[in-house]
Amino acid sequence: MPQRKSTAITRRHLLLAGTAVPLCTVLSRPVAAAEFTYKLATGQAPAHPVNARAKEAADRIKEATSGRLEINLFPANQLGSDTDLLTQVRNGSVEFFNLSSLILATLVPAAGVVNLGFLFPNYDAVWKAMDGELGAYIRAQIAKTPIMAVSKPWDNGFRHITSSGREIKTPDDLKGFKLRVPAAPNLTSLFLALGAGPAPINFNEVYSALQTKVVDGQENPLPIIATARLYEVQKTCSLTGHVWDNYWILGNKRAFQKLPQDVQEIVTHELDRSANDERADIAKLSASLRTDLTAKGMQFLDVDRSAFRQALAKTSFYTDWKSKFGAEAWVQLEKAAGKLG
Repeated sequence: MPQRKSTAITRRHLLLAGTAVPLCTVLSRPVAAAEFTYKLATGQAPAHPVNARAKEAADRIKEATSGRLEINLFPANQLGSDTDLLTQVRNGSVEFFNLSSLILATLVPAAGVVNLGFLFPNYDAVWKAMDGELGAYIRAQIAKTPIMAVSKPWDNGFRHITSSGREIKTPDDLKGFKLRVPAAPNLTSLFLALGAGPAPINFNEVYSALQTKVVDGQENPLPIIATARLYEVQKTCSLTGHVWDNYWILGNKRAFQKLPQDVQEIVTHELDRSANDERADIAKLSASLRTDLTAKGMQFLDVDRSAFRQALAKTSFYTDWKSKFGAEAWVQLEKAAGKLG
């Protein structure tokens, strides 16, 4: 068997969006035919850290279970759109699915509590909350449905606004600005509160919508802007960091509970390990992609984030969402993010 290649994540590998992760692994003991063959679906491009680290986890799980569990990775919405896949993981036709909190909130509203505007100033605050009481609260809400969170949260990064025309430097610049958002009510309401014109569009249609000027801008974390090549159809990126988002690795409860207890523990352990690796990947990318994207012609604009939070606080945004999430969720959120509204 050939020697395993290095799995080190490099910018070159990540930004070659069509490049897949090597599908090989070195096994330390014989592997029998799989007793369980499960699917793990994602919406991210093959080169995104989510898929690199998920593939590594799948390889380690196969080895650690002596081949009893084989998890096949299906990136880039190969098995359907995010909303389609959420249905599939609920009914068990897909066993595992990587999904943004923004989209999960359509099924589990509490998952979206972390996606409100201008909550977290940095990653120290983020992980203290998500690996602590706030994350535990959200996991408990997910577990009330036919699905469950099978690992700690993965990082989707802080979201920033890009534009092909108007430069977004202040809250007033958003007035009447038409931008694509995912089908997520909290993002739609955030931009409506700030006077923009949000347009919910599925991610696989974003590039063409920007190219044909259906919308003038969009908002996403830098690794998504890079791997989806949005810099080709956008001129500026305003570093608003307006929303932080995470990914949950979701599992169909029945499928997960069919696994022997020791296999369940291996799955969670290895996915948690890959979650930590993916978090580190996103942190490194977020620090380096500004240089890379500048070289590709994108101009970056530093903004005063406090001015945007102050503008948002003058609206009914936080009050409206407090009433929707309820007192229990709001208490957990303000423990992590401070007093809102």
